[in-house]
Amino acid sequence: MLRKLGYLVPAVAVLVGGLVLAADQKARNKPTAPASLLPHDLSQLMEEYDKNHDGFLQREELPESLRANFNKVDTNKDGKLSPEEIHRGMAYLQARRRPSDMVYILTEMSDCDECCAEELEGMYTALRKIDRNHDGKIDAEELRAARHQFACDRGDRLIKALDADKDGKISKKEARGMIREHFQQLDRNSDGFIDRKELIQAASERAEATAGEKSTPKRTEQRNER
Repeated sequence: MLRKLGYLVPAVAVLVGGLVLAADQKARNKPTAPASLLPHDLSQLMEEYDKNHDGFLQREELPESLRANFNKVDTNKDGKLSPEEIHRGMAYLQARRRPSDMVYILTEMSDCDECCAEELEGMYTALRKIDRNHDGKIDAEELRAARHQFACDRGDRLIKALDADKDGKISKKEARGMIREHFQQLDRNSDGFIDRKELIQAASERAEATAGEKSTPKRTEQRNER
């Protein structure tokens, strides 16, 4: 029963729009300054990298790992960073973690090699399935195909878990949790039932919307100002 609930909860969250996940993702996308680069360390930063002692940091004075977001921090576009600009944009002067770094985290920081090996094998297995032509790479077409397959799988699992009378669809009475809460939106044809097609459509639309979201510099700056 616990295993069934384990996959049911995230599947429901995706199908109804992933409201909590979307809010959490926005929070994660907003840069946060690490303890080592907080404003009270600004003088140390200037002392270490301001080689010509002009009170500014040029791009070439910064190590390569801190140059990627130079233009975002250089708000007046004069080609150098003032202490005030560094103070405001300190969050950008750091190496950014990516979701794919989880592989390195599991490998390097493991306190249980057997457990981490199991997690990594799960990732490896999933990636092999996505790589449909077995060329060792994942292209956009394979990713779209995998996204659609995941949506179909989620729909099938939900039907199996909630369809008590085994008629191939979910009635309002059978619906539970967020499926019940968003029943009208999911019931596209308003027939009083949610069928497999409607579940897959809802999951696919949410996945495509998430995949299509692009964060522009302007939007990032607006989030950072809030």
